[in-house]
Amino acid sequence: MESKILLILDLDETLIHATATKLGDDYAFQIYHYYVYKRPGLDDFLRACAEMFDLAVWSSASDDYVSQVVAKIFPAEIKPVFVWGRSRCTPLALSRIDEYGYYGLEGASHYEYAKLLKKVRRLGYDAKRILIVDDTPEKVRNCYGNAIYPTPFLGDPSDNELIILTNYLHSLHEEANVRSIEKRQWQLKFPPKQ
Repeated sequence: MESKILLILDLDETLIHATATKLGDDYAFQIYHYYVYKRPGLDDFLRACAEMFDLAVWSSASDDYVSQVVAKIFPAEIKPVFVWGRSRCTPLALSRIDEYGYYGLEGASHYEYAKLLKKVRRLGYDAKRILIVDDTPEKVRNCYGNAIYPTPFLGDPSDNELIILTNYLHSLHEEANVRSIEKRQWQLKFPPKQ
C-alpha cells in the first residue's frame, strides 16, 4: 500500500474552543488568558486518526499558541508531521467596498490567513493524498478538493462532530485520490448511532 494520506487539522473551532470568557469550570486547560475547551471525543479522534493517517496541524493562530495547544491536546505517542501556525499561512487582503461601491484590495483593512497546499506539496506530499479539516472555508478556499468543513465548535459539551468525522475519515483513508471524492454534506454520510 502507498504511504498514508496526510491529514492536516485546524485547531480553533475545529478541535478546541478557546475563549477569554469562561463557559464553565469544565475547561481542559488555560493558555495565556484563554480558557480552552476540548471538543468532545478529541482524544479518541486523535488516536483513531493517527492509526489511519499521518497527522499534521495547521492553524492561523500565532505560532507559539499553536505549539502550546498541540503539546496539551496530542497524546505523547502521537507526533505530528508538522505543526504550523500563522507564519506558514499566506495573508490575503480581503476585498472591501469603497465609498463609490467599487471592490478593491488597496488599503484593505482586514486580512485572512490562507493555508495554501503548495507549501505542503513542497515537502513532497502529493495533493491527491492530502486532506485538510478546517471549520473556516475561506482559509482553505484554494484547497477545495482536499477540504472537509466541520461545524464550528463553540464549546457545546453535547457536540458529536468528531464521532461522525472519525467514521467519515475511516471511509477515505485508503483512497488513492481524495480530491476526486465529493465531500459536501459529509456529515449526512455517517450519522451518529442512536
